Formats: sequence, C-alpha cells, structure tokens
Amino acid sequence: MLRPLYDHVVLQVEEVDKKTASGIILAKAPRESSTIGRVIAVGEGKDVPLMVKVADRVVYRKHAAVEVVWDQVEYLILKEEDILAIIE
Repeated sequence: MLRPLYDHVVLQVEEVDKKTASGIILAKAPRESSTIGRVIAVGEGKDVPLMVKVADRVVYRKHAAVEVVWDQVEYLILKEEDILAIIE
C-alpha cells in the first residue's frame, strides 16, 4: 500500500455516472471530469495533523494531483491544501 509523507493524501477517484433529468444514464463520465475522490491514506502532517481522514469523500483541485498506478489500481497523490471540501 502507498503511505504518503508529510501533508500528502492518497485518493482513489470515484467514477461518476451522468444521469439525465428523466433518469436515462449516459455513458460514464470521463475520469478527467471527476473531481471527487475517496481518501485511501493520509500522511502524518508537518506541524499539525491533517483534517481529512481515511474513507472521507472529498472534492479536490483537478490538476493538482500526481497519478500513480500501484498493483494495477490508479491512485492520485496530492497535498491536503489541494483538497477543497469534505463531502458529508
């Protein structure tokens, strides 16, 4: 498993299906258009603990992440400051 350092976070992007108002599901949205992910691992922080926790759903900046493939699964690594919101 990936263990992020300092204030970095490992995310797995959530696939989002697009649905019309009448309930028709369109083809899956491209991965690039999704900015919602699930936190897989968090670093220990530099001076203070991180606000996000494992299993949180978050909204992140689209182009701030580094893509990594580990054990044939694609992850994103980004700094906590690039996470914009936690979805509750």
